[in-house]
Amino acid sequence: MREVKSFLIVLFLAGAALAPKGDLHAGVPEKKLTLQDIFASSKFRGKSLAEIHWMHDGKRFSYLDYDSVSKSRSMWIYSVKTKSRSVFLKGSDLKKGGDSSEFSMRNYIWSPNEDKILFTGIVPARTLESGGNFSMYDLATKKFSQLTNSSEEQKNIAFSPDGTMIGFVRANNLFVMDLATKKETQLTFDGAEHIINGQFDWVYQEEFAIISGWRWSPDSKRIAFWRLDENRVPEYTITEWDSLHLKLIHQRYPKAGDPNSIVKIGIADVAAGKVVWADVEHGAKGGSGNDDDIYIPRIQWTQDNNMLAIEKLNRAQNKLDLLFADASTGSTKLILTENADKWIDIRDDLTFLKNNQFIWSSERDGYLHFYLYDKNGKLVNQITKGQWQIDGYYGVDERSKTLYYSSTETSPLERQIFRIRLDGTHKEQLTQIDGVHTATFSADHKFFLDHYSNLTTPPCIVLRNDDGKEIDKVVSGEIPALKEYALPATKLISFTTSDGVSLNASITVPEDFDSTKKYPVLFYVYGGPGSQLVTDSWNRDMMWNTYLTEHGYILFTVDNRGTGARGRDFEQVVFHHLGKWEVHDQIEGAKYLAALPYVDKGRIGIWGWSYGGYMASMVILHGADYFKTAVAVAPVTHWKFYDTIYTERYMGTPEENPEGYEESAPLNDAAELKGNFLLIHGTSDDNVHFQNSADFVTALHNANKQFSFMIYPDKNHSIFGGNTRWNLFTLITNFILEKL
Repeated sequence: MREVKSFLIVLFLAGAALAPKGDLHAGVPEKKLTLQDIFASSKFRGKSLAEIHWMHDGKRFSYLDYDSVSKSRSMWIYSVKTKSRSVFLKGSDLKKGGDSSEFSMRNYIWSPNEDKILFTGIVPARTLESGGNFSMYDLATKKFSQLTNSSEEQKNIAFSPDGTMIGFVRANNLFVMDLATKKETQLTFDGAEHIINGQFDWVYQEEFAIISGWRWSPDSKRIAFWRLDENRVPEYTITEWDSLHLKLIHQRYPKAGDPNSIVKIGIADVAAGKVVWADVEHGAKGGSGNDDDIYIPRIQWTQDNNMLAIEKLNRAQNKLDLLFADASTGSTKLILTENADKWIDIRDDLTFLKNNQFIWSSERDGYLHFYLYDKNGKLVNQITKGQWQIDGYYGVDERSKTLYYSSTETSPLERQIFRIRLDGTHKEQLTQIDGVHTATFSADHKFFLDHYSNLTTPPCIVLRNDDGKEIDKVVSGEIPALKEYALPATKLISFTTSDGVSLNASITVPEDFDSTKKYPVLFYVYGGPGSQLVTDSWNRDMMWNTYLTEHGYILFTVDNRGTGARGRDFEQVVFHHLGKWEVHDQIEGAKYLAALPYVDKGRIGIWGWSYGGYMASMVILHGADYFKTAVAVAPVTHWKFYDTIYTERYMGTPEENPEGYEESAPLNDAAELKGNFLLIHGTSDDNVHFQNSADFVTALHNANKQFSFMIYPDKNHSIFGGNTRWNLFTLITNFILEKL
C-alpha cells in the first residue's frame, strides 16, 4: 500500500515533474475532446449492473441489464458457482392481457419465497422510490398480470414478510392487497393534500434521506407508519413557463425558523383495521417532554413483533432518544439518549439481534464508531475504536457474531471493507486494492460484490468470498473510448494552512505538463458539512477535467474544514458559522498554489454547484485578492432561504443565531464583488429556490456590479434534460476560457 495511507504525499520540489504520463495510455494517439463528446454522448459511460439483489441461497444474484438477443431490458441471474450469467426473464416476453407492447423493466421486488416478482414504476424522489401501477410475474405459472389500475398516485410498494400481501400508499393513505383474493383493504382514511400517511414531505426526503414511510412487522400482522401534517408549513410557489398563462407549483417548504410538519407514528393492525398511535409527542418517561416540534427520522421493528423502535430527534438536532413503543397500546419507554454539543447526524445502522442486543453508532469519542447494547439500553461494549471512523454498514452474521463495515482506517482518502467480532476482536481487512470500496453482501455474508474505483481505475465490480479473495471480475470497469485520449494524472496531496491545519487536496495537471511554464488554476468546490471530494476514486468529471487540461488549465480541489471523514471536531468547527472556515481554507489553498513556480497566481478561479455554488460566491466576494473568476450554479445566497432540517442542524434558527445568518450570506456582501462572476440557476429548482439567485441579482444591481447571469427555465436543481447539460457546460467552459 502506498504512502497515501498517511494522507500526506510530499508535494513538489521546484522544477520537478508533477505528473508523469499515465502508462494506461502510453503510445496512444492524442485525440482531442469536444464538449459534445463529453455531454451529448454516452461514449465515456462505463458498464454497470442495475438493481442488484442477492438470492436467499447466497449463491446467486439478479440484476437488470440490456439483452442484445431480445433487444430488451431483461432480468439476469449470476451464478457464483459457475461464475456465469444468463437471461432469466426477458422484458420482451412480459405481456399484459392483449397488450402486445414490450414491458419496460424499471424496478423489481422478489417475493419473500422468491416465487413471484413484483414490477413497479419509479416516481421522482431523492432516491429510488417505487410507484405507479404494479404488476406481478408468477414463476410457477409463468403468468404476468397487472394488479392495480388506479389513476391515483401510488408509491412505496412492498411485499409482506410472509409473502401473502402487498402494501402500498395511494393518495396519501395506506393500503394492503391480499394476493390470494386480490382484495384491497384501506388502513388509513385521513390522507389529503397535506396529510401524508406512509410517505414523506419534501424536507424529510431531502435531509433525512428517507423514502418509504411505513414498515411491516416481522409477522406481517401490523404496519407502522409515519403521518405528517404539513398544513402549518408555509407554502412556496414555483412558476413554470411552458404554458400560455404559466403554471404555478405550490410546494410546502419549511425555511429556516419556519414551522415543520407535525409528525406522528401510527401502528395499524392489518386484520382489525385499528390504528394505535405511539406516544412520541409527549415523550416517554425520561424523554424529551411535551412537544410537537420534533423529528422522527427513523422507525424500525425490533425482534419482538409487539415492539417498535423509534428514533426521536429534537429540533436543535443535538438530542436523540431511542424509544421502544408497545404496538398494542402505543405506550413508549426511553431506552437510551444520545446527546451532542453541536449536532447529531442520522444513520441507518441500528440493528436488533436475536439475543435481544442491538447495535448503535455514535461520535461520542470524537469519531463515528459502533457500540453494542443490551435490550434495556445498557452498554455492553464498544465494537470499533480508533482515530478513524466507520463509513458503510453491511450487516451482521449472527452465527459468527461478526459485523461487516467499511471505514477510513487505512486513510481518510480511502474506504476499505472490514469485519470484526461484536466483542471488538478479530478485526480483518477484506479489501486491499487502493481506492474507495463499497459492498453488496449476500444474506449469509459468504460472498460480496466489491464496487470500487481509484484515481486510475474506473468503477468496477469484483465478486469476493468472505475472506476478501477475488472470485470473478463481474464488471471490468473498462471504458474503451478512454484509450483514444491521453488522460492527465491526478495527485493526492496535503498542505498545512497558516494556522496549522493539514488539509487534503487533489491536483490535476495537463498531460504535457511543463514545470517551467505558468498555468492558470480552476478550483472545484463543494465544501459542505460532512461532504468529501478528495478521495482516491475515479472522478466522474474526468473527461471535462481532461478537456480543460487540454486547454492549459490545472484543476485543484481542497476539502476544507467542515468536510467529512476526519472526525467530529474537524467537521463541526463550522457550527453556527457556515462559510467562515470553509472560505478561509479555500483561500489558504489559493495562497499555497500561488507560491508554486508553475502557477499563474493572477489566474486562479473557482466553480461549484449547490453548496459549492454558495462557496464559489463567498470566495469571489471575500477572496478577490486570490481568485479572479467564479462560477456559481444554484447557490444558497442567504441561509434564511434554505430548509429547516439542513440549515438549523448547522446554524440554529435565525432567531437563535442572527449574526451567524447575516455574516454567512453572499447576499449581504454583493458590494464586495471585484472579479469575474457567472451566476446560473434553474427556475424550477425545488431544492435551492430560484429566489436565492433572484435576490442576489438585485443586490448586485443595487451595488452597481457587472456580472453574467444565466437562467434555465423549468429546470430543477440538477439543470438536466435534453441538451441542457451540454449547453450548461458549454457556457461554463467558454466563460472560464475567456475570463481565466
